[in-house]
Amino acid sequence: MYNTYSTVRRLWATPLLTCVLLLASSLTAVAIGPAVLDVSGRVTDTGGEPLIGVTVRVKSTTAGTVTDLDGLYALSVDATDTLLFSYTGFATQEVAVSGRSSIDVVLEADAATLDEVVVVGYGTVKKSDLTGAVSSVKSEEITAYPTASAEQALQGRAAGVQITANNGAPGAGFRVRVRGGTSINASSDPIFVVDGFVGASLPPPEDIASIEVLKDASATAIYGSRGANGVIMVTTKRGQAGQTRIELNSSYTLQNEINRLELLNADQFAAYQSEINPDFEQGDSDTDWQDLIFRRGAVQNYQLGISGGSDNVRYYLSGTYFQQEGVIVNSDYERFSVTSNIDITASERLNVGLNLLAKRENTNSVATQETGSVIGVAYRFEPDVGIRDAQGRYTLARISDRFNNAVALTNEPRDQDNVDQFRGSIYGNYQLLPGLDLRSTFNASTNNGRNGFFSPRTLNPDAGINGSGRVRNSRNMSLLTETYLTYTRDFSASNLTLLAGYSYQRETSEFFVVGNRNFVTDAGYFFNLGGGSEPTIPNSGRSESDISSYIGRINYSLNDRYLFTLTGRYDGTSVFSEGNKWAIFPSGAVAWNMAREPFMEDSGLFSNFKWRVSYGLTGNRAIGPYSTLARFDDVFTVQNGTIVNAVAPTAVANNDLTWETTSQLDIGVDIGILEGRINLTADYYSMETYDLLFALPLPEYSGYSTLLSNIGRVGNKGVELSIDTRNLVGAFRWNTNLNISTNKNEILELPEGNDIFYNSGPGHIVGLGNTQVLRVGEPVGVFFGFQYDGVYQQGDDIIPGGSFDTEPGGERYADISGDGMLNSDDRIIIGNPHPDFIFGITNEFAYRNFDLNLFLQGSQGNDIYSYTLLELDLLAGLNNATTAALDRWTPSNTNTNVPAAQGGRSRRSSSRFVYDGSYVRLKNVALGYSLPAVVLDRFGLSRLRVYLSAQNLLTFTDYEGYDPEVGYRSGGGSSGNQNVGLDYASYPNVKGFTVGVNVGF
Repeated sequence: MYNTYSTVRRLWATPLLTCVLLLASSLTAVAIGPAVLDVSGRVTDTGGEPLIGVTVRVKSTTAGTVTDLDGLYALSVDATDTLLFSYTGFATQEVAVSGRSSIDVVLEADAATLDEVVVVGYGTVKKSDLTGAVSSVKSEEITAYPTASAEQALQGRAAGVQITANNGAPGAGFRVRVRGGTSINASSDPIFVVDGFVGASLPPPEDIASIEVLKDASATAIYGSRGANGVIMVTTKRGQAGQTRIELNSSYTLQNEINRLELLNADQFAAYQSEINPDFEQGDSDTDWQDLIFRRGAVQNYQLGISGGSDNVRYYLSGTYFQQEGVIVNSDYERFSVTSNIDITASERLNVGLNLLAKRENTNSVATQETGSVIGVAYRFEPDVGIRDAQGRYTLARISDRFNNAVALTNEPRDQDNVDQFRGSIYGNYQLLPGLDLRSTFNASTNNGRNGFFSPRTLNPDAGINGSGRVRNSRNMSLLTETYLTYTRDFSASNLTLLAGYSYQRETSEFFVVGNRNFVTDAGYFFNLGGGSEPTIPNSGRSESDISSYIGRINYSLNDRYLFTLTGRYDGTSVFSEGNKWAIFPSGAVAWNMAREPFMEDSGLFSNFKWRVSYGLTGNRAIGPYSTLARFDDVFTVQNGTIVNAVAPTAVANNDLTWETTSQLDIGVDIGILEGRINLTADYYSMETYDLLFALPLPEYSGYSTLLSNIGRVGNKGVELSIDTRNLVGAFRWNTNLNISTNKNEILELPEGNDIFYNSGPGHIVGLGNTQVLRVGEPVGVFFGFQYDGVYQQGDDIIPGGSFDTEPGGERYADISGDGMLNSDDRIIIGNPHPDFIFGITNEFAYRNFDLNLFLQGSQGNDIYSYTLLELDLLAGLNNATTAALDRWTPSNTNTNVPAAQGGRSRRSSSRFVYDGSYVRLKNVALGYSLPAVVLDRFGLSRLRVYLSAQNLLTFTDYEGYDPEVGYRSGGGSSGNQNVGLDYASYPNVKGFTVGVNVGF
């Protein structure tokens, strides 16, 4: 059921795209300068096939054209100009005009792009000289389809990088892991570095030129105590000398939830309930709660970029607007941002620059912590009940806790986030001597956030207090200054690069929370907290931390074949106690480019054949400020009828705490075959993290629950493979990129070797017991419980054991211990959430002016623990159920594994609700058409491409739940390590259909 007005309003962007096209068609031609002569010619490959869409540009300007269907081009130039011919997959060629009017060009396949520059920590390096494990993702991949964040755009694009949506809500975050989780209690999130700013917030995908993922210790040790979980380097776009270039990118997407659960209707529900309670009275409605809360979602995305400059001043300015109406009513996300980069060549020796980002994000949520998951309520609520009762009030659940229905929770509460972000960076680079550069940067960022929540009087949980509201304000600031020297010297047969520098960063966080209850009216929401008469206890806090670092690196190349890298970082931080504040994180790497040996050069088969070996140590600061200190919390009591405040100890001091440290060995090979037509990169790695920052349980008589200590070890081993191929390079082009990676996670040591059990289920699902275990020799976060063995049939031997089912049709569990009883000794590991391998594969096709992109992404071998299905299909009469309940055991339906409906059945963790979570997903398919050069020239355009695409169009999986890409309790920090592969009523992922246009002036 959709609101007609809302649907029309969401379609306003479609005519806007038409207006953009009409505007482009009305533009007059842009002059390219004084024409001296007309030049024309034909561009072909080495086989004589015409190349379509080759960019032909006058050097140092943006004036130019592209080749047509026959590889022909024509443009007016000055007789002294130089032409640049560039084409994806082919080496760029420069040709001087020298007064000629006819110039034919033959482009050769690019030999593995060995001269491509890769961004690494505190510098760049040619790909041919790279000794570390680095994956690169380019701009065109990042913007292949509309995404709210760069993390989402990176999913499936880089080997060894696993990205999972925490949920599908507009503006929701993503769980990112590089080569697995390195910790248990501490964060395993990688560090993001944006244009050199460590820990900076990410710019919009449209403003990103490239992303490099640094994975092995050789690449990440330059970031020392922050490099254990990988480093993701983000480089934003910058201006180039030449005429001003204007680009407009616009798209509009319609979205729907990727799936729905099949639930019982009113009649089926009544029959099910009647088996438990013969006196059950069916309601007079038949309500599809999913249909009432879902709607058609929409995404609008616009970006306008202006770039250009002279040889001395270059600029890039971009504004973006992204707006998403979620597929659940009253959920949405909006982002405004401005990115500006300026680079100035002040003199032959001095370069200075400025990077700015300003961003505003607005989010309205519906699945809130205070009200519970709207999705979960829609699943659970009785279908025979309507939205409102006879008195016009929202209906409440009848058969269990009296919670509000899903429509009430969707429409009534207000949960709104506003975040303002600003980041600025200034740099100066001065050449002290030939080959010796001094670079200094100053970076500052601030994030100001406000979350407001209001639960009105119309909702049952707050009915006795007439509504409640609160506002939380927070501010996070980061200041980073770095200065380093780079010395480069080329000798006759070798190259040397030395780097040495100093870095200092301070991070400050503060917050306050205020709230009130008992409102006279709901009209003001949380903007009128003064309208309540029962203020809640306010809360506030502030924390600071500093990190000071000395960095150094040596790169040496001998005979262009033997490469050596030594790196070290000496870090000190305020979060640890005296004597443990400082640590050094070194690494070393050796590479041998075997293809450049005399015995290989004559073969003509390999353009690149480089072996790499690296080993090093990286760290994880992993704890917040003041974690080494004894800490106290505020407490309140009543004495003689008066509230008295005091403090009570809550944490034990531990002055011995220090970094988690990860050692890593990496062995890799880079191979280029057939002049770069086939490029392969493979890596094997073995990592071990020791001195884990672990919350060690303390005995109850101590008065404390845990003590944070450096105890335990975790290991990760895996293989990564990336293959890029140019399958066809003629008039019809076909490129393929495949990446696949494995990772085996294992706990190597725990305190005293003991198992550690815990429960990750939703708080209202009681009685489960422990659902997961940390055990030496097993991966982190494996599922734990009983082995489900079907249902009891008439005449079966009953295995006794407390509250377990004993009647025909009851749940049957395996007696693992063999003692003839069901008890805690029969619990085993029942699932592993970690995949055997993950992969992504992209195929790009182009013919004439058409292009087609197919992107598949998937995960294989991982298990999912579904709390959603556990809650629905317990069949104890506490809520609605899925249609699997139609196959429940009855005396006339005994050939089934679904138990009988039985009131009072206990909840317990078992393999019944553990499923294979493997999937293959058609992540994106896009078909585009670029206007030919003759049309572009007529209207003064450099580019105009229109495209249609579909996201998450097909998903192949055996998972019986909503969607195999689950993220319940798997957000950032420590919870993202222990709680993987869990599913409970998360906001659904979506599939979408997009129309877009890219215009260049």
